[in-house]
Amino acid sequence: MKKMVNLSGFLEGKRVPGMIVGLLAVFCLGAVHHATEGAERPHILLIMVDDLGYEGVSAYGSPSYKTPHLDGLARQGVLFNHCYSTPICTPSRVQIMTGKYNFRNYVKFGYLDPKQMTFGNLLQQAGYQTAIAGKWQLGGDAATVHGFGFETYSLWHLNGRDSRYWEPRIETNGQLRKDVAKRFGPDVMCDFVVETIQNRKEKPLFIYWPMCSPHWPFVPTPDSPPGGSRQRAGKYDGKQGGTEYFDDMVNYLDKLVGRVVKTLETEGIRDNTLILFTCDNGCATNIRSVMKGREIVGGKASLPDAGTHVSLVANWP
Repeated sequence: MKKMVNLSGFLEGKRVPGMIVGLLAVFCLGAVHHATEGAERPHILLIMVDDLGYEGVSAYGSPSYKTPHLDGLARQGVLFNHCYSTPICTPSRVQIMTGKYNFRNYVKFGYLDPKQMTFGNLLQQAGYQTAIAGKWQLGGDAATVHGFGFETYSLWHLNGRDSRYWEPRIETNGQLRKDVAKRFGPDVMCDFVVETIQNRKEKPLFIYWPMCSPHWPFVPTPDSPPGGSRQRAGKYDGKQGGTEYFDDMVNYLDKLVGRVVKTLETEGIRDNTLILFTCDNGCATNIRSVMKGREIVGGKASLPDAGTHVSLVANWP
């Protein structure tokens, strides 16, 4: 007999204090416990977006952005009102992967000590297939990624820091991609996630998807009018442009989440897949959002609420 986890008490906007590291540990250890009992282990998809405070997800009450796919996951799962990150990128990436507060594991910016153990290592030891796609920013090379427990990967910021968006510099399993010059980087990484699900669904699968979006520079997405994909990196190389495309980028990352959820449904594994969605820190300081009738100014790199208060959604049918 399978054990059932009743999450209904957390619905309807009930306020639940907590931190992503602790929650992830509970869920992942629960999955491992299932394995020891002979029950079917869930697939796990952990999504962490880049520079998006909780006001960036419309389920929290913001009319500034359209995130229908994330809102759907929240309605049918758990929406946490109190999830907090460190206020800047790399410390969050180190902390979430190791489960340790940064005073115990942090060495320098853009680096994860190879002696640390990650959730990739733990789930791999528990028999999971493991994959990672998106933003790395933790130093090292292919051997480093494998050493942290990821069997397969497609990453930006592992082999150089050129564009993450148009004309992206992406390394996939040791090879710098030469076939993506005219593509939008987040699409390339999403393709990798989709293909991993399609090709490895038969055994328990853990995918960590630390998205590149919507971190500055704010660029047109393939859905942005009027030119979208024709407006590529040369013009929007991080040295020009304001915030006019930020909402497009938020809307587009939601679309990519929806594509992956649809893939899980098509492949017949949606019901037994735990999806966790969160963020590494708050919005950039030049972003202005409206939520519940008040303006929220992005607070990245600062300790108050706007720099550390992020979304957390958990969904496991």
